[in-house]
Amino acid sequence: MSKRLDPQEPDEWSDDVREILGDASLNILRTIAHHPHLLKPFLGFTATLALRGSLPRRESEILALRASWNCRSPFEWGHHVLYARAEGLSDEQILRIAQEPEHVSWSERDRLLLSAADELHRDQQLHDSTWDALRAEFDHAQLVEIPFVVGNYTMLSMVANATGVPVEPGLPELPRGER
Repeated sequence: MSKRLDPQEPDEWSDDVREILGDASLNILRTIAHHPHLLKPFLGFTATLALRGSLPRRESEILALRASWNCRSPFEWGHHVLYARAEGLSDEQILRIAQEPEHVSWSERDRLLLSAADELHRDQQLHDSTWDALRAEFDHAQLVEIPFVVGNYTMLSMVANATGVPVEPGLPELPRGER
């Protein structure tokens, strides 16, 4: 994928963007900085999911990684591998999110999250049987949050892929393989 839109450099930022981003160096934030009116509300929304969500972080990272994989987003995949590792997922489990989401080593709850991410990606909907299974495992806030997490990282994957956001050096690569 070629770079299409250069991330803004800090010397290009308005005072408002500088105040919002501080010394942020993520290329996706520097790309979104091209639309300063979108930047602040977007960061508020995504920070709420990341820092004040009702799902355990490990489960949010499973959803984020599967969404990144489904969208084939090297940028989002690379960052979320690091976050998933910090939440205790092994490199073997992380690779399995891409290649073997039905593997017997996953708990029923983890398999359910992976299946939900796939259905939301494919159909923008959850099948009744999946909803019923989710409802048996998750509280109401978490049921609302699951599609928000998948949708957020699908959206970020689209932005990264469409604008050609460069992946920072040293991040884990998106695995090769069939979707």
